Amino acid sequence: MPAPIPAAPFTDDPIAWTGLSVSELVRHHAATTPDAPAYLTPDGATTWAQYDRTADAVCAALLSLGEVSAAAVYLPDTAEFHATAVGAYRAGVLAAAIGARSGVAELAHIAAASGATVLVTSRENRGTTATDLAAELCARGATVDHLIVIDADILLVDGEPFEHKEVRHAPQRIFTVDDVSLLNSTSGTTGRPKLVTQTQRRWTTFAAIACRNAEMGVDEVVASFVPAPFGFGLWTAHFLPALLGRPALVMGRFDADGAITLMARHRATVLGAVSTQFRMMLHATGTPLTELTSLRVMFTGGEAVPRAEAQRFELITGAKVLQFYGSNETGAASATTVRDDDETRLTTGGHVIDEMHVRIFDGDREVTGPGIRRGQPAVNGPLGSQGYFGDDGANAELFTDDGWILLGDIVEVDESGRLRVVGRLADLIIRGGKNISAGEVEDHVREHPSVAMVAAVGVPDDVFGERLCVVVTLAAGAEPLTLDQLTGWLRGQGITREYFPEHLMVVDEMPMAPGGKIAKARVRGLAGRRA
Repeated sequence: MPAPIPAAPFTDDPIAWTGLSVSELVRHHAATTPDAPAYLTPDGATTWAQYDRTADAVCAALLSLGEVSAAAVYLPDTAEFHATAVGAYRAGVLAAAIGARSGVAELAHIAAASGATVLVTSRENRGTTATDLAAELCARGATVDHLIVIDADILLVDGEPFEHKEVRHAPQRIFTVDDVSLLNSTSGTTGRPKLVTQTQRRWTTFAAIACRNAEMGVDEVVASFVPAPFGFGLWTAHFLPALLGRPALVMGRFDADGAITLMARHRATVLGAVSTQFRMMLHATGTPLTELTSLRVMFTGGEAVPRAEAQRFELITGAKVLQFYGSNETGAASATTVRDDDETRLTTGGHVIDEMHVRIFDGDREVTGPGIRRGQPAVNGPLGSQGYFGDDGANAELFTDDGWILLGDIVEVDESGRLRVVGRLADLIIRGGKNISAGEVEDHVREHPSVAMVAAVGVPDDVFGERLCVVVTLAAGAEPLTLDQLTGWLRGQGITREYFPEHLMVVDEMPMAPGGKIAKARVRGLAGRRA
């Protein structure tokens, strides 16, 4: 039986809504506000009734294929992705959601690792037709027995138009909100991605905590420009709008000027954007950010949040910048709120979340108080995933022996419970036996007025093992930047010498991973060839 919709709105008692699936919420909104917009793009609107009908059509299409345990979903970050995810849930089919910017090798790996035998995609992806894509996936070891093409009001199954009213099959299984019903991948920044297990309840709970932290009301308009299949995109574009019953602004491909125009037109109140995206908005030349007069809150993260630019965004828009600290695997461990002071909001990951528990390890030793605790965090609580799908070896590395999820960062937790990331375990540059945190280097270099984006990596060296290289893109209109100019500026800022780069590489475009983060593995490849 479907869970009853609580009498009080989501914003009054968010946790009371966490037993509901997006499928149930979409059905409810389609019945009560059918003509209201669920998703808004630069090209138009998708109503709740249309959302519900498309989900039903995808459900019927999957059921018409017989026994299907998993489907690979490779779609733009628009309403079609969200309707397909709901349709797969209704059909009892595990959805392996793949970022729209993923390459074919990653796509084939995820499809094969998930056991997907159906590919759900659009007519064309990055210049490749759906038919050619399916053939290439098969050539790379994936199994594509059936191809479903969804694009606006078009639905094709194995090349033929599909009329879902003719199909009357029952699902082979009925998902609950605590079942693993969706898989997504790690961003793939450092190697082959792993599939993370997702339940509905973990993300409705995440959205409930975000609602509490941002003090959301019943009339919010959410703009989410984060890749939809990943954790940040799931809670901002898939779960939160359904819980609120309010429209979400989405784009098939992010464009800073277009995003600002869309938010201004529809009076967005809540924005979800990775750091790179909001910084691109700061440099946009179209509709000015001052037009975002309704924006109250921006949730950001996914990578380091530069304080100076976050402060500038707040000054221009009047919106408060909030962030979570966590991962696709853990959900969130800490968060900032609209009531936090500027230092907490802009220089830390916020306080440890009440519903979550955090331990700190230095190797095998747990670090306890009093005082600041520094080391690798392990997390346990309702926002955590069940680990990686079908990968016992990776799960052995992800979990402690007693079931806590380890993150790959080095953090500090102060006596008030505020968490600050100081580096990544796998992102250390070891120069002459000295460990240098790439994250701390990036924090310093990012403050240079000519720098738009930065990635710090180690390049091989016969004497020191590694030397420090920074790869940067320059801000619009900035003068050329040399290594001597950069190190001279760092010296003038009083930065410790160990953070001075020994190589500088200026690129026109930073390599990016499907999840919207900088692709460090590709940056290392560039730096290794040029340094």
